[in-house]
Amino acid sequence: MFDTVLIANRGEIACRIAATCQRLGIRTIMIYSSADAEALHVQAGDEAIWVGEAEPQHSYLNIDAIIAAAKRTGAQAIHPGYGFLAENAQFAQACADNNIVFIGPSAASITAMGNKSAAKALMEAAHVPLVPGYHGNNQDPAFLQAEADAMGYPVLIKASAGGGGKGMRIVEKPEQFLEALSSCKREAKSSFSDDHVLIERYLQKPRHIEIQVFADQQGQTVHLFERDCSVQRRHQKVIEEAPAPGMTPERRAAMGAAAVAAAQAVNYVGAGTVEFICEGDAFFFMEMNTRLQVEHPITELITGHDLVEWQLRVAAGQPLPVQQNDLHITGHAFEARIYAENPENQFLPSIGRIEKLVWPEHQSFTRAAVRVDSGIREGDSISPFYDPMIAKVIVHGPTRAAALQSLRQVLAKSYISGLHTNLHFLYRLASDAAFQAGDVDTGFIERRHSHLFPTSTTVSGHHLAIGLAAILHGFGLSHSEQTPLAADPWAVNDYWRQNDLLDRTFVFEVDGRPYTVQLQREHNTWLMQHEGESATLRWQAQRLANGTLELNVVWGDHKKQAYIYGHSPQFEIRTSQDQLYLHYQDPLALTELESEDQGGGLSAPMPGKVLSVAVAPGDTVAAGQLLLVLEAMKMEHSITAPYGGVVTELFFNSNDQVTEGAALLAIEKDPS
Repeated sequence: MFDTVLIANRGEIACRIAATCQRLGIRTIMIYSSADAEALHVQAGDEAIWVGEAEPQHSYLNIDAIIAAAKRTGAQAIHPGYGFLAENAQFAQACADNNIVFIGPSAASITAMGNKSAAKALMEAAHVPLVPGYHGNNQDPAFLQAEADAMGYPVLIKASAGGGGKGMRIVEKPEQFLEALSSCKREAKSSFSDDHVLIERYLQKPRHIEIQVFADQQGQTVHLFERDCSVQRRHQKVIEEAPAPGMTPERRAAMGAAAVAAAQAVNYVGAGTVEFICEGDAFFFMEMNTRLQVEHPITELITGHDLVEWQLRVAAGQPLPVQQNDLHITGHAFEARIYAENPENQFLPSIGRIEKLVWPEHQSFTRAAVRVDSGIREGDSISPFYDPMIAKVIVHGPTRAAALQSLRQVLAKSYISGLHTNLHFLYRLASDAAFQAGDVDTGFIERRHSHLFPTSTTVSGHHLAIGLAAILHGFGLSHSEQTPLAADPWAVNDYWRQNDLLDRTFVFEVDGRPYTVQLQREHNTWLMQHEGESATLRWQAQRLANGTLELNVVWGDHKKQAYIYGHSPQFEIRTSQDQLYLHYQDPLALTELESEDQGGGLSAPMPGKVLSVAVAPGDTVAAGQLLLVLEAMKMEHSITAPYGGVVTELFFNSNDQVTEGAALLAIEKDPS
């Protein structure tokens, strides 16, 4: 086994790999960029080396600097994690050339499977079923359009060297093809330095099911069953589960055998994932990821094996610890990816400082009921330079229903403030009836959009009762029976009156709509009135160690337990059934002046870099016309004209950095 391993990555995966290395007594070397000098992963290892400035091409993609760091620290091997250089054949070869073990497949295997077109040709020769499409080298736009027209729409354009949903576009109509092709090639060039694409027929209701494979240097190859990764946004996975719902033993065996054959076809060594697209009973080879996957923890939980340990042992020349017949599925596991993004705004990334971060109690590794993999701490900032993932929440249970219930509970007890996240969205997704039934496909979020993005929030009496209890607790009352006479009444702001009578109106706001509640107290009896209904109000409250306020509230004959996050006037209420934001309109609070209306421009929906500008001052534009393209966190976003008119001013040029909300350009609207 190795004495020292350099981990050529950042964030949660770097922390994850370091944990296994330390358990095995292996010294770890971390790398970091200028933006990550104080990051958690830097402190997770035994030593850390700076490799460049914030931009990935100057640091985490800087092969020369990483190899130099490994040689300088005496690292015998490099673990690339996933992303960045994990599937870079040049990096794998550079390791070999410098007598450093690359913990992954050979450069030849990465080349064979890393290029989607070449991989599909290889699979076609091996008689593995493929989705109809064009995977050749002719990249002439007119030729590619003709191929797409011939196979029929919708079609999928994919970066041949891509991964993680980057460089992928769905095209519904012929007239959309060339613009989508241009955008796909730009993104592919930026992400992978290769703008080669392939075209496939887009299946209407497919499932994305992948098989985890592992091979050692002695020629043994096994699969560790499947993961269902169908639920996606922007072609990137959101929630994964293992095993796949509805999978029969016969189909599992067939897909597992096909995945093993694919790995053996390129003399594969190490961890890999063979991805299939499935429709009905048919499955088609999609691609092979020649690395560890983001979602590998759910495979660890259902098999009981540490896949990072397997990677280290195989790279060190040791055989796989088990054979295929020794591998079995135990229970069910889910992984939910927590992102800094705004689901209400097309899942666009969010940057900023994490002011508050709360996770429920959790463990690590292979048999944990609840596991949180993260490289982020409270007080850390999410920058525009890297992927916006904050953490992965992983749960395991004896059945799918039990694991899903655990996932909902974990999401309900997790809290992040300071920027937009997808926590609430994930909770709604895990609570969705179709998801609970296992009726998933790659278009699930779009298909269930009205359920996952309700237009209005249902506010019930229990929400308002919980809000009142939270306000009263803030005035020093931890429970309804507490008497102000036990303390100096003039030192406690709890609505005590000399005649011990209270009649007070409270106004809460949810999604911009006000809700009025009347609160009365006589002696130690509290009475709540809302919409003509009256009920006694009682509560008990305690502040937990992580800062969360736990409330047990009784109004009338209703009882509810709730957790309160945040502080007045903005509360986040979590119960076992729902979550909502409640804003208390404090009549004594100072109101902020409304900002001056800037008007006349289009603003940036996310922070990032202006990739290209398609118009100039004086140009006449039509509604829907492309104006400019922004790039942030490895994602490209097109800004189009909301109406017809004339461009009067551009505020930024290509390669300029912009902040979220910045005015990008001004258009004088056509009065007609």
